[in-house]
Amino acid sequence: MSADQMTIGEMLAATVPMARTLNLEFVETTPEKAVVNLPDQSEYHNHVGGPHAGAMFTLGESASGAIVLAAFGEQLSRAVPLAVRAEIAYKKLAMGPVTATATLGRPAADVVAELDAGMRPEFSVAVAIQRADGAVTGEMTVVWTLRPNG
Repeated sequence: MSADQMTIGEMLAATVPMARTLNLEFVETTPEKAVVNLPDQSEYHNHVGGPHAGAMFTLGESASGAIVLAAFGEQLSRAVPLAVRAEIAYKKLAMGPVTATATLGRPAADVVAELDAGMRPEFSVAVAIQRADGAVTGEMTVVWTLRPNG
């Protein structure tokens, strides 16, 4: 399967080994939103029986990466997306499967315009992590850059 035929989730799983470790399910990946599920798996539980904080971080970071690839995939021939920093807040106890929803912090066109101007743009991705009942269990912000090749 060529890169053009792969889904964003398949591309992440093929190029980022950590993204496939947790059996993440890429539900929706568009330039406007990425939705990724972490199934309930006892081998990734913490001491209270819910998903481990590290698994939730990986879920959120993977959702942020999915929206970055969806929004900036056409730029991959000239720039590499890299996470610069991340912050996560654990708000409520997460139990069972959890879902991360990622959104860009500013318009993709603005980021591409900075890249076109010879800059190395930075932009944030907001991620909400929710339980099946809709309660927000975590909030994450990942700041990304598009590092120009060469």
